[in-house]
Amino acid sequence: MIDKLSNQSRIIIATALSFVFFASYNYFFMPQQDTTTSASQTKVLEQKEETSSKAPAGVSQNVSTPKVAQAPINQGDILVSVTADNYELNIDKLGRINKFYLKEKKFVLDNGKKMQLIDADLATFPLEIRFSDDNLNTQAFSESYTADTNAITVTPEGATVVLTQVLDGVTVTKTLKFYPAGNYEADISFDNSKSYFITPGYRPNQAVDAYTFHGALIKEADGTHTPIEDGDAKGTESFINAKIAAGADKYYTTALYNFDEGFDVVVQSGKEEVPLLFIKAEGNKKLGGYIGPKEYKTLFKIDQRLTDIIEYGFFTFISKPLFLLLAYLDTLLGNWGWAIVVMTLIIRLVLFPLTYKGMVSMNKLKELSPKIKELQAKYKGDNQKLNAHMMELYKKHGANPMGGCLPILLQIPVFFAIYRVLQNAIELKAAPWILWVEDLAVMDPYFILPVAMGVTMFIHQRLTPTNFTDPMQEKIMKFLPLIFTFFFVTFPAGLTLYWFTNNLASIAQQYYVNSLFAKNKEKKADA
Repeated sequence: MIDKLSNQSRIIIATALSFVFFASYNYFFMPQQDTTTSASQTKVLEQKEETSSKAPAGVSQNVSTPKVAQAPINQGDILVSVTADNYELNIDKLGRINKFYLKEKKFVLDNGKKMQLIDADLATFPLEIRFSDDNLNTQAFSESYTADTNAITVTPEGATVVLTQVLDGVTVTKTLKFYPAGNYEADISFDNSKSYFITPGYRPNQAVDAYTFHGALIKEADGTHTPIEDGDAKGTESFINAKIAAGADKYYTTALYNFDEGFDVVVQSGKEEVPLLFIKAEGNKKLGGYIGPKEYKTLFKIDQRLTDIIEYGFFTFISKPLFLLLAYLDTLLGNWGWAIVVMTLIIRLVLFPLTYKGMVSMNKLKELSPKIKELQAKYKGDNQKLNAHMMELYKKHGANPMGGCLPILLQIPVFFAIYRVLQNAIELKAAPWILWVEDLAVMDPYFILPVAMGVTMFIHQRLTPTNFTDPMQEKIMKFLPLIFTFFFVTFPAGLTLYWFTNNLASIAQQYYVNSLFAKNKEKKADA
C-alpha cells in the first residue's frame, strides 16, 4: 500500500496527521486516570458517592469514607483574616480556608477585582475536617472554632494562628503557620485520638479549558504521578502513603503534602464529577499546604518536589526539560517572547539532521518524478510490476519513499511537548513580547501573529518540492495555511509565536537544501 502512494499523497497524509493529532490532542493525549492497580494504589469502593449528599450510612470494614454534614454556621463568617504581600485569605468559623485572593497585578480580573481561588459554590474548603463518626461529624459542622487572634500579617519568617474547636469528648487544635509564597504548615492535634479526613478542597476554577489538565493529582509513594481529570473520578479509591494531594486547573492549585511520612488519600467524585481529595488520618497529623499559581520558581523555592504539581501530560519527559530551557533563556534575555524565539531556533538546529534527511528525500523524489510518471504510464493497470520497478528506481537513486513523511511524524511529539509547555506556563501570563503583544498567554488582539504564521506557512509550502498530479491534492495543500491561520487565531500568542518562528526556520532550512540541489544539478549539467 505504501508503494502505491505518490510523494504528494505522503505529504498530505503527514500534514493531515499533524492537524488531526493537534486538533484532537485533548482527547488522545490529555493525562487519563490509570485504571490499573499499582502497588501503592488500592481500589476500595466501586459505588459512586456524591460528596454533596448526606453522610453515607455505615463505615466500610476496610476503609472509612468521608462524611458530610450540612453546616448551620454561615460559610461567609470570618474567624481570621490573613494578609501577605501577594495574597489574602480568610478562615471561617469551621476552621477552613474559605477565601484566597491573589493580589499581584497580573492576577487582577478584567472587572478590577482580585482573583479568588476558592470556589464557594463547591462548598468544600481547604483544611476542612470530616470525622468518621457520624455524630461527631455532625457536631463538628455545628460548633464554631475559636482563634487566638482575628487577624495576622505574614512576615518573611511566617505568621501563626491557633484555632480550637471543643466537641463532645475531644478538642481539636489547628496550628497554622503561613508564609509569603502561599505555602503554610498545618499541625492538627487532638486531646483524644479520633479517625478523620482532611482535604485540600476542590481545585481552583479560574482557568479551565478543553486543552489543558484540570482535576486532581496524586504523587504516590513510588514517585508515580497519577492525574485524575474532571469526570474520571467515578467512585471512591485510595492511595496508600502518597506524598502530594493536589487539586488544579490550568494555572492554579490547592495542595497538601508530606514528603517525610506520607499520607493515605481517598478520592471521591464531587459536584460535576470533579475529583475531591481527602487525607485519611488518625490522631495528630502534620501537613504542608500550598494555594496559589503553579509557578515553577515559586514551587521550587518551597520544595523542589512540589514542581510535580505542574502537569504536562503524556509528553512530560520532553516538556519538563523544554520548560527549564525556556526559563533559563528568559533569565538570560529578560523576555519570555524572545526566549520562545531562541528556544524554537535551538530545537530546529537540534532536529536539523532529521529535517535535512526528509528534505533531501523529497528533493530526490521530485527529481525522479518524470521517471516515475513514465513507469506509471508503461505499467498502467499492472500494480505489481509498477511497484517492483518503482522500488528498484528508488534503490538505484538512494531515494526513500517514506523519507519526507517520517521526519515530520517523528517531530510531532516534540511539537506537542512544546504545545503543552506554552499552554500550561503561567509564567507567560501578562508577559509582554514586543509592541502589540502584551500578554503571551492570551490570543494576539490584532491577529498579526496568526496571519504572519499563515503567510510563512504558505511561503514554506511554495519552497517545498512537490509535483502534484491530482488537482484536488494541490487545492488541499493550498488551503492548509488558511485553515491553520483560522485555527491559531484564538490560541495564546506565545504558542503562535513558536509556530511562526518555526516556519521561518523551516523556510531557511528548505531554501538551503534547495540551493544545494540546484548546485548539484549545475555541476551535473556542466559535466
